[in-house]
Amino acid sequence: MTITNVTSEVIGSVWKVEMNVGDAVKAGDTIMILESMKMEIPVEAPVDGKLAEFMVQPEDSIDEDQVLCTIES
Repeated sequence: MTITNVTSEVIGSVWKVEMNVGDAVKAGDTIMILESMKMEIPVEAPVDGKLAEFMVQPEDSIDEDQVLCTIES
């Protein structure tokens, strides 16, 4: 089993989480939506697998390159 970290590309906040721990994801699926400078930025799964853990919740402030969640594949 491989664990893949999904990281933020921007500084901002978590606006909305679209999936739950345990959900199956395909590469390209939107996991959550971030807000940065009044723009909505989708966070997509980089690999197929299962959502293992979230490190952030809605309204959390985030930094660039921060780990948002992990995917088991």
